[in-house]
Amino acid sequence: MIEAVAETTKQKLVFKTQESVRVRFAPSPTGYFHIGSARTALFNYLFAKHNGGALILRIEDTDKERSKPEFTEDIIESLKWLGIEWEEGPYFQSERISIYKNYLEKLLEEGKAYYCFCTPEELEAKRQEQMGRGIAPIYDGKCADLPLEEAKEKIKKGENAIIRFKILPKKVHFNDLVRGKIEFDTSLIGDVAIAKDLETPLYNFSVVVDDYEMKISHVIRGEDLMPNTPKQILLQEALGFNRVEYGHLPLILGSDRSKLSKRDGATSLRDYRDEGYLPEAFINFLAFLGWNPGTEKEIFTLNDLIKEFSIEKVQKSGAIFNLEKLTYLNGFYIRHLSLGELTELCLPYFDKEINKEYLKKAISLYHERLKKISEIGELVDYFFKDKLEYESELLIWKKSNKEEVKDSLDKTIKVLSETGDWNMKNIEASLVALAEEIGDRGRVLWPLRVALSGKKASAGPFEIAEVLGKEKTIKRLQEAIKLL
Repeated sequence: MIEAVAETTKQKLVFKTQESVRVRFAPSPTGYFHIGSARTALFNYLFAKHNGGALILRIEDTDKERSKPEFTEDIIESLKWLGIEWEEGPYFQSERISIYKNYLEKLLEEGKAYYCFCTPEELEAKRQEQMGRGIAPIYDGKCADLPLEEAKEKIKKGENAIIRFKILPKKVHFNDLVRGKIEFDTSLIGDVAIAKDLETPLYNFSVVVDDYEMKISHVIRGEDLMPNTPKQILLQEALGFNRVEYGHLPLILGSDRSKLSKRDGATSLRDYRDEGYLPEAFINFLAFLGWNPGTEKEIFTLNDLIKEFSIEKVQKSGAIFNLEKLTYLNGFYIRHLSLGELTELCLPYFDKEINKEYLKKAISLYHERLKKISEIGELVDYFFKDKLEYESELLIWKKSNKEEVKDSLDKTIKVLSETGDWNMKNIEASLVALAEEIGDRGRVLWPLRVALSGKKASAGPFEIAEVLGKEKTIKRLQEAIKLL
Protein backbone atom coordinates (compact mmCIF):
# COMPACT_ATOMS: atom_id res chain seq x y z
CA MET A 1 0.00 0.00 0.00
CA ILE A 2 2.79 2.41 0.92
CA GLU A 3 4.58 1.78 -2.37
CA ALA A 4 1.41 2.48 -4.31
CA VAL A 5 0.87 5.71 -2.43
CA ALA A 6 4.49 6.71 -2.93
CA GLU A 7 4.03 6.17 -6.66
CA THR A 8 0.92 8.36 -6.57
CA THR A 9 2.96 11.02 -4.79
CA LYS A 10 5.55 10.92 -7.57
CA GLN A 11 2.83 11.49 -10.13
CA LYS A 12 1.55 14.47 -8.16
CA LEU A 13 4.97 16.06 -8.27
CA VAL A 14 5.21 15.52 -12.01
CA PHE A 15 1.82 17.10 -12.70
CA LYS A 16 2.42 20.21 -10.61
CA THR A 17 3.46 23.20 -12.66
CA GLN A 18 6.97 24.40 -11.90
CA GLU A 19 5.72 27.87 -10.92
CA SER A 20 3.54 26.40 -8.17
CA VAL A 21 6.41 24.94 -6.16
CA ARG A 22 6.97 27.19 -3.15
CA VAL A 23 8.74 25.86 -0.09
CA ARG A 24 9.83 27.58 3.09
CA PHE A 25 12.65 27.28 5.55
CA ALA A 26 11.32 28.50 8.87
CA PRO A 27 13.84 28.33 11.73
CA SER A 28 13.29 29.68 15.24
CA PRO A 29 16.06 32.04 16.42
CA THR A 30 16.32 30.44 19.85
CA GLY A 31 19.83 29.03 19.46
CA TYR A 32 22.73 28.86 17.06
CA PHE A 33 22.12 27.29 13.65
CA HIS A 34 22.72 23.54 13.85
CA ILE A 35 23.15 20.49 11.64
CA GLY A 36 19.48 19.52 11.52
CA SER A 37 18.41 22.99 10.45
CA ALA A 38 21.16 23.12 7.82
CA ARG A 39 20.02 19.79 6.33
CA THR A 40 16.37 20.94 6.26
CA ALA A 41 17.35 24.22 4.59
CA LEU A 42 19.42 22.40 1.97
CA PHE A 43 16.73 19.86 1.07
CA ASN A 44 14.12 22.62 0.72
CA TYR A 45 16.50 24.62 -1.44
CA LEU A 46 17.31 21.62 -3.68
CA PHE A 47 13.66 20.68 -4.02
CA ALA A 48 12.72 24.23 -4.99
CA LYS A 49 15.57 24.68 -7.48
CA HIS A 50 15.14 21.25 -9.05
CA ASN A 51 11.46 22.00 -9.67
CA GLY A 52 11.97 25.59 -10.81
CA GLY A 53 10.27 26.90 -7.69
CA ALA A 54 11.01 29.36 -4.91
CA LEU A 55 12.43 29.14 -1.39
CA ILE A 56 10.97 31.50 1.21
CA LEU A 57 12.89 32.31 4.40
CA ARG A 58 10.67 32.82 7.44
CA ILE A 59 11.97 33.53 10.94
CA GLU A 60 9.59 32.09 13.54
CA ASP A 61 10.37 34.47 16.39
CA THR A 62 7.11 34.60 18.34
CA ASP A 63 8.87 33.10 21.38
CA LYS A 64 9.83 36.50 22.78
CA GLU A 65 11.84 35.20 25.71
CA ARG A 66 14.11 32.81 23.78
CA SER A 67 14.38 34.55 20.39
CA LYS A 68 17.58 36.62 20.09
CA PRO A 69 18.82 38.92 17.29
CA GLU A 70 22.24 37.23 17.35
CA PHE A 71 20.61 33.88 16.55
CA THR A 72 18.77 35.42 13.60
CA GLU A 73 22.06 36.86 12.33
CA ASP A 74 23.67 33.45 12.73
CA ILE A 75 20.91 31.78 10.69
CA ILE A 76 21.33 34.25 7.82
CA GLU A 77 25.14 34.13 7.93
CA SER A 78 25.10 30.32 7.95
CA LEU A 79 22.76 30.09 4.97
CA LYS A 80 24.91 32.54 3.02
CA TRP A 81 28.05 30.60 3.98
CA LEU A 82 26.48 27.40 2.64
CA GLY A 83 25.45 29.16 -0.58
CA ILE A 84 21.72 28.62 0.05
CA GLU A 85 19.83 31.53 -1.49
CA TRP A 86 16.17 32.39 -0.98
CA GLU A 87 13.77 34.25 -3.28
CA GLU A 88 11.66 35.92 -0.58
CA GLY A 89 12.21 37.02 2.98
CA PRO A 90 13.27 36.92 5.61
CA TYR A 91 9.74 37.36 6.94
CA PHE A 92 9.44 37.71 10.72
CA GLN A 93 6.44 36.26 12.52
CA SER A 94 6.80 38.91 15.22
CA GLU A 95 5.83 41.48 12.58
CA ARG A 96 2.71 39.56 11.52
CA ILE A 97 0.73 39.48 14.79
CA SER A 98 -2.25 41.41 13.35
CA ILE A 99 -2.62 38.78 10.61
CA TYR A 100 -2.76 35.93 13.13
CA LYS A 101 -5.17 37.89 15.31
CA ASN A 102 -7.70 38.19 12.49
CA TYR A 103 -7.69 34.44 11.90
CA LEU A 104 -7.89 33.67 15.63
CA GLU A 105 -10.96 35.90 15.95
CA LYS A 106 -12.48 34.15 12.93
CA LEU A 107 -12.13 30.73 14.58
CA LEU A 108 -13.51 32.05 17.89
CA GLU A 109 -16.52 33.68 16.22
CA GLU A 110 -17.28 30.50 14.26
CA GLY A 111 -17.09 28.38 17.42
CA LYS A 112 -14.12 26.39 16.08
CA ALA A 113 -11.90 27.67 18.86
CA TYR A 114 -12.59 28.75 22.44
CA TYR A 115 -11.05 30.34 25.50
CA CYS A 116 -9.83 27.84 28.09
CA PHE A 117 -9.58 29.03 31.71
CA CYS A 118 -8.19 25.82 33.22
CA THR A 119 -5.16 26.53 35.40
CA PRO A 120 -1.83 24.72 34.95
CA GLU A 121 -2.50 22.96 38.27
CA GLU A 122 -5.90 21.70 37.06
CA LEU A 123 -4.43 20.50 33.78
CA GLU A 124 -1.62 18.65 35.55
CA ALA A 125 -4.09 16.99 37.93
CA LYS A 126 -6.19 15.82 34.96
CA ARG A 127 -3.06 14.58 33.22
CA GLN A 128 -1.98 12.53 36.22
CA GLU A 129 -5.48 11.11 36.67
CA GLN A 130 -5.67 10.02 33.01
CA MET A 131 -2.23 8.44 33.14
CA GLY A 132 -3.25 6.64 36.30
CA ARG A 133 -6.11 5.09 34.35
CA GLY A 134 -3.71 4.07 31.60
CA ILE A 135 -5.07 6.39 28.94
CA ALA A 136 -3.28 9.01 26.84
CA PRO A 137 -3.37 12.39 28.62
CA ILE A 138 -5.42 14.83 26.51
CA TYR A 139 -7.50 17.89 27.35
CA ASP A 140 -11.05 16.85 28.29
CA GLY A 141 -12.81 19.86 26.73
CA LYS A 142 -14.09 21.33 30.01
CA CYS A 143 -14.24 24.89 28.61
CA ALA A 144 -15.30 23.96 25.07
CA ASP A 145 -18.96 24.95 25.49
CA LEU A 146 -18.35 28.24 27.30
CA PRO A 147 -20.11 31.01 25.30
CA LEU A 148 -17.69 33.45 23.67
CA GLU A 149 -19.28 36.56 25.21
CA GLU A 150 -19.10 35.05 28.68
CA ALA A 151 -15.44 34.15 28.08
CA LYS A 152 -14.67 37.72 26.99
CA GLU A 153 -16.25 39.06 30.18
CA LYS A 154 -14.10 36.75 32.29
CA ILE A 155 -11.00 38.00 30.45
CA LYS A 156 -12.04 41.64 31.05
CA LYS A 157 -12.16 40.86 34.75
CA GLY A 158 -8.52 39.74 34.58
CA GLU A 159 -8.91 35.97 34.41
CA ASN A 160 -6.17 34.17 32.49
CA ALA A 161 -7.07 32.06 29.47
CA ILE A 162 -5.50 30.43 26.44
CA ILE A 163 -7.18 29.74 23.10
CA ARG A 164 -7.84 26.12 22.18
CA PHE A 165 -8.81 24.67 18.80
CA LYS A 166 -11.61 22.12 18.74
CA ILE A 167 -10.34 18.81 17.38
CA LEU A 168 -13.15 16.73 15.93
CA PRO A 169 -12.60 12.96 16.30
CA LYS A 170 -11.80 11.58 12.86
CA LYS A 171 -9.10 9.89 10.82
CA VAL A 172 -6.69 12.28 9.08
CA HIS A 173 -4.93 10.87 6.01
CA PHE A 174 -2.16 12.43 3.97
CA ASN A 175 0.43 11.24 1.48
CA ASP A 176 3.87 11.98 2.83
CA LEU A 177 6.35 12.74 0.04
CA VAL A 178 8.93 10.54 1.79
CA ARG A 179 6.92 7.96 3.70
CA GLY A 180 3.81 7.38 1.62
CA LYS A 181 0.36 7.06 3.20
CA ILE A 182 0.06 8.29 6.80
CA GLU A 183 -2.99 8.09 9.04
CA PHE A 184 -3.69 9.78 12.38
CA ASP A 185 -6.58 9.24 14.80
CA THR A 186 -7.45 12.72 16.11
CA SER A 187 -9.37 11.33 19.06
CA LEU A 188 -5.94 10.72 20.60
CA ILE A 189 -4.98 14.39 20.31
CA GLY A 190 -7.58 16.39 22.20
CA ASP A 191 -8.27 20.11 21.80
CA VAL A 192 -4.91 21.80 21.26
CA ALA A 193 -3.71 25.20 22.42
CA ILE A 194 -3.17 27.52 19.44
CA ALA A 195 -2.54 30.85 21.22
CA LYS A 196 -1.76 32.25 24.64
CA ASP A 197 -4.01 35.19 23.74
CA LEU A 198 -4.97 37.15 20.62
CA GLU A 199 -1.53 38.76 20.51
CA THR A 200 0.49 35.59 21.12
CA PRO A 201 -0.14 32.78 18.63
CA LEU A 202 1.52 29.41 19.13
CA TYR A 203 3.51 27.38 16.61
CA ASN A 204 0.85 25.16 15.04
CA PHE A 205 -1.47 28.08 14.37
CA SER A 206 0.99 30.68 13.09
CA VAL A 207 2.67 28.27 10.64
CA VAL A 208 -0.67 27.29 9.12
CA VAL A 209 -1.60 30.94 8.57
CA ASP A 210 1.84 31.78 7.19
CA ASP A 211 1.93 28.80 4.84
CA TYR A 212 -1.42 29.92 3.41
CA GLU A 213 -0.55 33.61 3.19
CA MET A 214 2.81 32.84 1.59
CA LYS A 215 1.26 30.34 -0.86
CA ILE A 216 3.48 27.48 0.32
CA SER A 217 2.90 24.35 -1.76
CA HIS A 218 5.21 21.85 -0.01
CA VAL A 219 6.41 21.61 3.58
CA ILE A 220 9.65 19.61 3.92
CA ARG A 221 10.85 19.18 7.49
CA GLY A 222 12.18 16.70 10.05
CA GLU A 223 10.12 13.70 11.08
CA ASP A 224 10.16 14.92 14.69
CA LEU A 225 7.56 17.48 13.56
CA MET A 226 5.23 14.88 12.04
CA PRO A 227 2.89 14.77 15.11
CA ASN A 228 2.04 18.40 14.31
CA THR A 229 0.89 17.56 10.79
CA PRO A 230 -2.67 16.33 11.59
CA LYS A 231 -3.26 19.39 13.80
CA GLN A 232 -2.13 21.68 11.01
CA ILE A 233 -4.25 19.87 8.42
CA LEU A 234 -7.31 20.26 10.64
CA LEU A 235 -6.57 23.96 11.10
CA GLN A 236 -6.25 24.34 7.32
CA GLU A 237 -9.66 22.73 6.92
CA ALA A 238 -11.24 24.89 9.64
CA LEU A 239 -9.89 28.08 8.06
CA GLY A 240 -10.84 27.06 4.52
CA PHE A 241 -7.23 26.85 3.33
CA ASN A 242 -5.84 24.54 0.67
CA ARG A 243 -3.88 21.63 2.08
CA VAL A 244 -0.14 21.72 1.43
CA GLU A 245 1.90 18.61 0.64
CA TYR A 246 4.13 17.32 3.43
CA GLY A 247 7.41 15.45 3.39
CA HIS A 248 9.19 14.42 6.58
CA LEU A 249 12.93 13.89 6.53
CA PRO A 250 14.58 11.10 8.57
CA LEU A 251 16.18 12.01 11.87
CA ILE A 252 19.94 12.54 11.99
CA LEU A 253 21.40 9.94 14.36
CA GLY A 254 24.72 9.37 16.07
CA SER A 255 27.04 6.48 15.24
CA ASP A 256 25.18 4.22 17.70
CA ARG A 257 21.84 5.14 16.03
CA SER A 258 20.71 7.12 19.07
CA LYS A 259 19.79 10.80 19.10
CA LEU A 260 22.65 12.92 17.80
CA SER A 261 24.80 14.19 20.66
CA LYS A 262 27.65 16.69 20.81
CA ARG A 263 30.05 13.76 20.88
CA ASP A 264 28.73 12.69 17.46
CA GLY A 265 28.63 16.15 15.95
CA ALA A 266 25.52 17.97 17.24
CA THR A 267 27.22 21.33 17.49
CA SER A 268 26.35 24.59 15.80
CA LEU A 269 27.35 25.28 12.23
CA ARG A 270 29.50 28.18 13.39
CA ASP A 271 31.66 25.71 15.34
CA TYR A 272 32.35 23.79 12.14
CA ARG A 273 33.08 27.02 10.31
CA ASP A 274 35.54 28.02 13.04
CA GLU A 275 37.22 24.63 12.84
CA GLY A 276 37.91 25.21 9.17
CA TYR A 277 35.35 23.10 7.36
CA LEU A 278 34.56 24.36 3.87
CA PRO A 279 30.98 25.12 2.77
CA GLU A 280 31.41 22.94 -0.33
CA ALA A 281 32.34 19.95 1.83
CA PHE A 282 29.50 20.64 4.23
CA ILE A 283 26.90 20.86 1.46
CA ASN A 284 28.18 17.60 -0.05
CA PHE A 285 28.03 15.93 3.37
CA LEU A 286 24.58 17.24 4.32
CA ALA A 287 23.07 16.01 1.06
CA PHE A 288 23.89 12.41 1.97
CA LEU A 289 22.22 12.69 5.38
CA GLY A 290 19.04 10.99 4.24
CA TRP A 291 19.38 11.19 0.45
CA ASN A 292 21.17 8.95 -2.01
CA PRO A 293 21.50 9.46 -5.77
CA GLY A 294 21.43 5.72 -6.38
CA THR A 295 24.95 5.71 -7.87
CA GLU A 296 28.51 5.32 -6.59
CA LYS A 297 29.20 9.02 -7.06
CA GLU A 298 30.22 10.73 -3.80
CA ILE A 299 31.41 14.20 -4.81
CA PHE A 300 28.67 16.69 -5.68
CA THR A 301 28.76 20.43 -6.19
CA LEU A 302 25.68 22.44 -5.29
CA ASN A 303 24.75 22.63 -8.97
CA ASP A 304 25.18 18.86 -9.30
CA LEU A 305 22.82 18.36 -6.38
CA ILE A 306 20.19 20.66 -7.88
CA LYS A 307 20.21 18.56 -11.07
CA GLU A 308 20.22 15.18 -9.30
CA PHE A 309 17.98 15.80 -6.28
CA SER A 310 14.57 14.20 -6.04
CA ILE A 311 12.41 13.82 -2.94
CA GLU A 312 11.67 10.20 -3.94
CA LYS A 313 15.29 9.29 -3.19
CA VAL A 314 15.11 10.52 0.40
CA GLN A 315 15.30 7.53 2.73
CA LYS A 316 12.83 6.71 5.50
CA SER A 317 15.32 5.36 8.04
CA GLY A 318 17.54 7.54 10.23
CA ALA A 319 20.61 9.18 8.69
CA ILE A 320 23.91 8.47 10.47
CA PHE A 321 26.13 11.46 11.15
CA ASN A 322 29.67 10.35 10.33
CA LEU A 323 32.21 12.97 11.34
CA GLU A 324 35.02 11.01 9.69
CA LYS A 325 33.18 11.23 6.35
CA LEU A 326 32.74 14.98 6.75
CA THR A 327 36.42 15.41 7.54
CA TYR A 328 37.40 13.22 4.57
CA LEU A 329 35.27 15.33 2.23
CA ASN A 330 36.74 18.49 3.71
CA GLY A 331 40.26 17.25 3.00
CA PHE A 332 39.24 16.49 -0.57
CA TYR A 333 37.94 20.00 -1.13
CA ILE A 334 40.99 21.56 0.56
CA ARG A 335 43.28 19.68 -1.84
CA HIS A 336 41.38 21.16 -4.75
CA LEU A 337 41.92 24.73 -3.59
CA SER A 338 44.72 26.74 -5.14
CA LEU A 339 47.58 27.53 -2.77
CA GLY A 340 46.55 31.18 -2.88
CA GLU A 341 42.95 30.37 -1.91
CA LEU A 342 44.10 28.11 0.90
CA THR A 343 46.47 30.75 2.25
CA GLU A 344 43.66 33.31 2.37
CA LEU A 345 41.49 30.85 4.33
CA CYS A 346 44.38 30.17 6.73
CA LEU A 347 45.19 33.83 7.45
CA PRO A 348 42.56 34.26 10.22
CA TYR A 349 44.38 31.60 12.28
CA PHE A 350 47.55 33.73 12.45
CA ASP A 351 48.61 37.18 13.67
CA LYS A 352 47.72 40.06 11.36
CA GLU A 353 51.39 41.03 11.05
CA ILE A 354 52.42 37.71 9.54
CA ASN A 355 54.41 37.62 6.27
CA LYS A 356 51.87 36.21 3.81
CA GLU A 357 54.42 34.94 1.28
CA TYR A 358 56.40 33.13 3.98
CA LEU A 359 53.16 31.66 5.34
CA LYS A 360 52.19 30.53 1.83
CA LYS A 361 55.46 28.58 1.53
CA ALA A 362 54.87 26.93 4.92
CA ILE A 363 51.29 26.03 4.04
CA SER A 364 52.40 24.49 0.74
CA LEU A 365 54.11 21.69 2.69
CA TYR A 366 50.78 20.64 4.23
CA HIS A 367 48.35 21.29 1.38
CA GLU A 368 47.94 17.60 0.57
CA ARG A 369 47.52 16.39 4.14
CA LEU A 370 45.38 19.15 5.66
CA LYS A 371 41.88 18.03 6.69
CA LYS A 372 40.63 21.13 8.50
CA ILE A 373 41.84 24.70 8.05
CA SER A 374 42.11 25.11 11.84
CA GLU A 375 44.85 22.46 11.94
CA ILE A 376 47.27 24.69 10.05
CA GLY A 377 48.35 26.76 13.06
CA GLU A 378 49.65 23.76 14.99
CA LEU A 379 51.18 22.18 11.89
CA VAL A 380 53.33 25.15 10.84
CA ASP A 381 53.87 26.95 14.16
CA TYR A 382 57.58 26.01 14.19
CA PHE A 383 58.20 28.20 11.16
CA PHE A 384 57.32 31.26 13.23
CA LYS A 385 59.19 30.54 16.46
CA ASP A 386 62.56 32.06 17.36
CA LYS A 387 63.46 29.03 19.45
CA LEU A 388 61.97 25.54 19.53
CA GLU A 389 61.27 23.60 22.71
CA TYR A 390 61.46 19.80 22.66
CA GLU A 391 63.14 16.95 24.55
CA SER A 392 66.69 16.08 23.47
CA GLU A 393 65.78 12.37 23.31
CA LEU A 394 63.58 13.14 20.32
CA LEU A 395 66.71 13.79 18.27
CA ILE A 396 68.08 10.27 18.78
CA TRP A 397 67.58 8.01 15.76
CA LYS A 398 66.70 4.42 16.70
CA LYS A 399 69.90 2.62 17.85
CA SER A 400 72.05 5.72 17.62
CA ASN A 401 73.46 7.44 20.68
CA LYS A 402 74.00 11.11 21.51
CA GLU A 403 77.57 11.19 20.26
CA GLU A 404 76.61 9.69 16.89
CA VAL A 405 73.73 12.16 16.50
CA LYS A 406 76.02 15.08 17.42
CA ASP A 407 78.49 13.89 14.81
CA SER A 408 75.71 13.67 12.18
CA LEU A 409 74.48 17.16 13.03
CA ASP A 410 78.03 18.60 12.86
CA LYS A 411 78.55 17.08 9.44
CA THR A 412 75.07 18.25 8.32
CA ILE A 413 75.95 21.83 9.28
CA LYS A 414 79.21 21.64 7.34
CA VAL A 415 77.50 20.22 4.24
CA LEU A 416 74.65 22.73 4.29
CA SER A 417 77.03 25.64 4.89
CA GLU A 418 78.78 24.69 1.65
CA THR A 419 75.53 24.27 -0.30
CA GLY A 420 75.25 26.91 -3.02
CA ASP A 421 71.83 27.91 -4.35
CA TRP A 422 69.40 27.28 -1.47
CA ASN A 423 66.63 25.18 -2.94
CA MET A 424 65.15 21.80 -2.13
CA LYS A 425 66.95 20.03 -4.99
CA ASN A 426 70.41 21.16 -3.88
CA ILE A 427 69.63 20.59 -0.19
CA GLU A 428 68.49 17.04 -0.90
CA ALA A 429 71.50 16.25 -3.10
CA SER A 430 73.94 17.45 -0.41
CA LEU A 431 72.26 15.51 2.41
CA VAL A 432 71.72 12.29 0.48
CA ALA A 433 75.45 12.27 -0.34
CA LEU A 434 76.22 12.71 3.38
CA ALA A 435 73.83 9.90 4.31
CA GLU A 436 75.53 7.56 1.86
CA GLU A 437 78.91 8.49 3.32
CA ILE A 438 77.72 7.75 6.89
CA GLY A 439 75.89 4.65 5.72
CA ASP A 440 72.61 5.42 7.54
CA ARG A 441 70.04 7.72 5.95
CA GLY A 442 67.93 7.89 9.11
CA ARG A 443 70.89 8.98 11.28
CA VAL A 444 71.22 12.10 9.09
CA LEU A 445 67.63 12.94 8.22
CA TRP A 446 65.80 12.12 11.49
CA PRO A 447 67.73 14.50 13.76
CA LEU A 448 67.75 17.10 10.98
CA ARG A 449 63.96 17.06 10.71
CA VAL A 450 63.47 17.14 14.48
CA ALA A 451 65.99 19.98 14.88
CA LEU A 452 64.15 22.03 12.27
CA SER A 453 60.57 21.34 13.42
CA GLY A 454 60.81 20.27 17.06
CA LYS A 455 58.13 17.67 16.30
CA LYS A 456 57.89 13.90 16.18
CA ALA A 457 55.99 14.20 12.88
CA SER A 458 56.22 17.00 10.35
CA ALA A 459 56.88 17.72 6.70
CA GLY A 460 60.11 16.40 5.13
CA PRO A 461 63.45 17.96 6.18
CA PHE A 462 64.40 19.11 2.68
CA GLU A 463 61.15 21.02 2.25
CA ILE A 464 61.36 22.55 5.75
CA ALA A 465 64.95 23.66 5.22
CA GLU A 466 64.08 25.35 1.94
CA VAL A 467 61.26 27.36 3.54
CA LEU A 468 63.26 28.27 6.68
CA GLY A 469 66.22 29.50 4.66
CA LYS A 470 69.91 28.74 5.09
CA GLU A 471 70.63 30.95 8.10
CA LYS A 472 67.68 29.76 10.21
CA THR A 473 68.30 26.13 9.26
CA ILE A 474 71.91 26.17 10.42
CA LYS A 475 71.01 28.07 13.60
CA ARG A 476 68.46 25.40 14.57
CA LEU A 477 70.99 22.64 13.95
CA GLN A 478 73.42 24.43 16.25
CA GLU A 479 70.74 24.75 18.93
CA ALA A 480 70.03 21.00 18.63
CA ILE A 481 73.71 20.22 19.28
CA LYS A 482 73.62 22.44 22.40
CA LEU A 483 70.49 20.64 23.59
CA LEU A 484 72.27 17.28 23.26
